[in-house]
Amino acid sequence: MTDSDGVARVSVVLPAYDEEDTIEHTVERTITALEGFLPSNAFEVIVAEDGCTDRTPEIADRLAAADDRVRHVHSDERLGRGGALEHAFRAADGDVLVYFDTDLATDLDHLEELVESIRSGEYDVATGSRWMPGREADRPAKRGVPSRAFNLLVRGFLRSDVRDHQCGFKALSRDAFRTLVDDVEDDHWFWDTELLVRAQRAGLAVREFPVAWEPKGDTKVDLVRDVFGMGSQLLRLWWQLSVRPRITPRVSFAAGLLLVAIAVGLMSTYIDFGAVIAEMRRADTTLVAVATVVYALSWPLRGYRYRDILRELGFTERTGFLTGAVFVSQTGNLVLPARGGDAIRAYIVKVRRGIPYPSGFASLAAERVFDLLTLAGLSGAVLVGYAASGRLGEVVAALTDSEAAGNAGWTAALVAMGVGLVAVGAVIGIVLSARSDSNHIRSAIARVSTDSYGDAVADVLERFVGDVQRVGGDPIAFSRVGATSVAIWALDVLVAAIVLAAFRVDLDPVTLIAVCFFAVSVGNLAKVIPISPGGIGLYEGAFTAIMVGLTPVGVSTALGAAVLDHALKNVVTLVGGVGSMLALNVSLTTAVEETADVNEAEALRE
Repeated sequence: MTDSDGVARVSVVLPAYDEEDTIEHTVERTITALEGFLPSNAFEVIVAEDGCTDRTPEIADRLAAADDRVRHVHSDERLGRGGALEHAFRAADGDVLVYFDTDLATDLDHLEELVESIRSGEYDVATGSRWMPGREADRPAKRGVPSRAFNLLVRGFLRSDVRDHQCGFKALSRDAFRTLVDDVEDDHWFWDTELLVRAQRAGLAVREFPVAWEPKGDTKVDLVRDVFGMGSQLLRLWWQLSVRPRITPRVSFAAGLLLVAIAVGLMSTYIDFGAVIAEMRRADTTLVAVATVVYALSWPLRGYRYRDILRELGFTERTGFLTGAVFVSQTGNLVLPARGGDAIRAYIVKVRRGIPYPSGFASLAAERVFDLLTLAGLSGAVLVGYAASGRLGEVVAALTDSEAAGNAGWTAALVAMGVGLVAVGAVIGIVLSARSDSNHIRSAIARVSTDSYGDAVADVLERFVGDVQRVGGDPIAFSRVGATSVAIWALDVLVAAIVLAAFRVDLDPVTLIAVCFFAVSVGNLAKVIPISPGGIGLYEGAFTAIMVGLTPVGVSTALGAAVLDHALKNVVTLVGGVGSMLALNVSLTTAVEETADVNEAEALRE
């Protein structure tokens, strides 16, 4: 926008949080500096008041009433420094957008150079610098050392050419703001850095020039909390710009296959795979087919359970649709490492049914809680049974005997037991919290953070934990979802028992079922470790270790049964997943790509 003389209008934004002692002086100094090189009608000064708790809003209103070149942009709640700037820039009239810190640490003699860098059209973004040669700021060590370290990390990790990313003295064109604003995700102190880095990646012309800078008063940056937060944001931006673009579905799938191949290669050093294959060929195909049908019957139960969980969160959906969503997400877990398919389910229910991402992720968390509780409970019940029968020593020997199925097998089993104990502790905590109708998330976070980062994290966790508590806090819902979980995993155990029977193992039915309960539970707890897609290798190793340690079944037979059991379950999952993708008109590749674009803060803010 231009004034009547065709001069580009300039909007100067002053981010203000509890600045009652300085804001009036800062506005007056800013107007005086602008009048020194701009026509009186060519600029505006905006006080971006960020949910202040003092008299700053009152003073800003008074200044705006006295001078029509001054505006007050108010926020009822804290948006964070970056959030307040974005809010004010959207409301600004100018084509040249300027901001600097209200403490006026940067000499306003440089304001004309900053504004003209953009108004001339030569640059899209301009920033002052305290670290350029010949004009380095004299900063106290407690502020200077972290600043230098941070800038070195940004230059190295994010390949930035700028020397000083956090100098609060910047300007950009309206077009540059429109180009960058939707991509800049941080809303606090890292906003400046992300703006500069993304501007360079977008090919915009960025100018950095030296400024005289003198620290004024105490910084509002917490040199422990905020520096740590900015470090995490740096890693987030590095991941988004440098790593994630290279992690295509094809690369993820190839990485998963490589991990499985490495695991198989290591296992071949102590397992005779020829004997395993021979055992698998002798398996009764009729019983294998029966096991496949039984496993397929467990899937509608998974959809039914997911329906009950979502219902407690306030969403009513059909069991058929949710069964398909579960099929697709579990198919994603088979081909993507680190359980990447879980986020796909949240994507499906969001896109197809409008269920917000926070509720989608919370429903997944609730489902995982019930799975872990059921698995830990089943394995614990068998342990109690062995203890009552005086055979607990056999279990201990099975978990400590590396001869049973090699080091990988018993290590996976031991880790699974640890996961089970942690799961039980976490579940007990959630259930007790739900029973007490209390949520101490915000008060706990407030002990270490009181800024917008802490508020944002508290908002996310409160909603997340609150949704999980809603499922665990209703006794009827808790019992119904729990009973369905037991039924689902009982069928899973039955499938393993049928597969073992297909190998003609010499075990009485009671022992067969009991050992399968333990082996399947421990095997699935081992799969919690996000190493290989679908937990391939982890499940087989843990299952085999338990089976060999507790029964006369040999390693070849036990491993053959574990491989066949896991394989038929994965085949049913893949077939159901492909069918569900066709029925729901969902592309796994598209879901992966679009899910990757959902950043956590944006998703959980909805």
